[in-house]
Amino acid sequence: MLKGIDPILSPELLATLRAMGHGDEIAIVDGNYPGVEHARRLIRLDGVPLLPVLNAVLSVLPIDDFVDEAIFRSTFRQERDTLQPVHHEIIDCCARREPTRTVVPLVGADFYNRVRAAHTLVQTSEPRLYANVILRKGVIYP
Repeated sequence: MLKGIDPILSPELLATLRAMGHGDEIAIVDGNYPGVEHARRLIRLDGVPLLPVLNAVLSVLPIDDFVDEAIFRSTFRQERDTLQPVHHEIIDCCARREPTRTVVPLVGADFYNRVRAAHTLVQTSEPRLYANVILRKGVIYP
């Protein structure tokens, strides 16, 4: 345990977040996501839902401000603008931590391909479908 660090951030996840460089991406996905198949590096957080993981990661991870789009979510089927309740929760969580950033929807294969290229995939036990998000790491300014 560490002071000021959310205990959801396991030693493996903390080390990964620290090791990621500017522009690297991390995917945080639901329990139904094909994590083993899509991950270059897989971290499992069994028993933990998506939103607490997202909030914990955003508490320590700077989001890239060198690009226009740095936070992405999956979509409900092929419907880019349809928001499921979990999407509202993802957007609200990101807005609290990164109020100037927009959560960008990525449809189907676009989302999957981006996850496959991500530095790390964090698999949660979130039971809701389409509860997936990608974060692009930024920098800590001197």
